[in-house]
Amino acid sequence: MWRNFIGVLSIVGYTLNTLFWFVPIMLLSVLKLIPIAPWQRALSRWLDGCASNWVKVNTLNQNLSSRVKWDVQGLEGLKRKEWYLVIANHQSWVDILVLQRVFSGRIPFLKFFLKKELLWVPFLGLAWWALDFPFMRRYKRSFLEKHPHLKGKDLETTQRACEKFSHIPVSVMNFVEGTRLTPSKLRSQASPYQYLLLPRAGGIAFVLNAMGDKLHKLLDVTIHYPQGIPSFWDFVCGKVKQIQVRVKVMPLENLMPANYFDNAEQRQEFQQWLNQRWQDKDNTLKQLAAGQQC
Repeated sequence: MWRNFIGVLSIVGYTLNTLFWFVPIMLLSVLKLIPIAPWQRALSRWLDGCASNWVKVNTLNQNLSSRVKWDVQGLEGLKRKEWYLVIANHQSWVDILVLQRVFSGRIPFLKFFLKKELLWVPFLGLAWWALDFPFMRRYKRSFLEKHPHLKGKDLETTQRACEKFSHIPVSVMNFVEGTRLTPSKLRSQASPYQYLLLPRAGGIAFVLNAMGDKLHKLLDVTIHYPQGIPSFWDFVCGKVKQIQVRVKVMPLENLMPANYFDNAEQRQEFQQWLNQRWQDKDNTLKQLAAGQQC
């Protein structure tokens, strides 16, 4: 009963914090519509500051509502003025809160690639645009077969949208598995990994192609919950006692094949590289589950 009460208070705290920062973000978003590049870049920094403060208050909320023992390794040498691609295993909505907390103040505010259609979501679409969340347009293969003249146009559009990141450091987040891990999904995929779903190379390849040489380093993040995968409600109620995070920093030079989407051999090589990363991640999770330090 007491934990449920704590959970309700925590959710109220998240809600009030979000509403508080939503107001200045929306006001700054409207001002950012003025098409003057230096003005927009300055507002982008203010907006990122609002989003970062939102994360800091969420962290304070977590400290008040729970007593999680954080076991985090691999954050040395990270910088807020670097450009990062962040990939991680995905088990729970709690993962997003974990990533925001772990990287808060260490790298630029985490951003996700969003579908172009989400730009038209009332209020949120404007906020995502103002916060420089990169929007992508992906044409399905069946559509391109009927409209071959549009081949490559989706990537060109996204590349133009990402040009702003030449001036503003960014951290782009990608959950490579594409969905949260569940036992049923693990069985249906016949995954060769014990703790992971199959990694999908297409999404990360699109990000690398769109961002070009703007991204400097890869942060490969492994998240482990020793008590089992928690729900968001478990987390806000303070039922999660320990969270382990391992971060591996890797260079991105020469990682992206030049012709991924049209060359089957290059696609296979890139998928094999990603599969190896996932095998290493699965081994890390096995060691953590066995109580070994790694």
